[in-house]
Amino acid sequence: MLAIAFKEWAVVCRALADGRQRLILRKGGIAEEGGVFRPEFDRFWLYPTHFHEQQQAGIRAEFLPLLVAAEAERAPAGTVRLSHFAVVKAVAVAFADSLDAVLALADRHILTESTVRQRFAYRTPGVYVLDVAVFRAASSVDVAESPAYAGCKTWVHLTESLATAGATPVA
Repeated sequence: MLAIAFKEWAVVCRALADGRQRLILRKGGIAEEGGVFRPEFDRFWLYPTHFHEQQQAGIRAEFLPLLVAAEAERAPAGTVRLSHFAVVKAVAVAFADSLDAVLALADRHILTESTVRQRFAYRTPGVYVLDVAVFRAASSVDVAESPAYAGCKTWVHLTESLATAGATPVA
């Protein structure tokens, strides 16, 4: 059972679900305490967010079909579809304060170099890198969106725990 979700661009969630992305680069949302991301949880549902224009400009061209797939899977208005969860690999959360080191990870994510540079430079230089294993739930669940889930924040505490039993790893 799992009641924590991680808000991320829908296209990144799709890339993680397809095994096309293996890590998450995170800086922090303006609604987070001090505007700083904290890697508080090592297991979480992938909570897809839909900001089409921002996502389209933020991913490399070869991954644009993933954006189309993410939009096609979009849950009905007022709900969010949770179908995959991630587990952070042991000792796999690091704060990277070297832009060159982060740029060298390009083969493990779908973001453009420009997007990586913007995230890295936001407020203070650096970005968290989470190396994750992703699992497909036995069945997806549409969860009613709540005002508590809104805003530019990473972590969402779901109103109920959702079953993870029977999940299969994404290759």
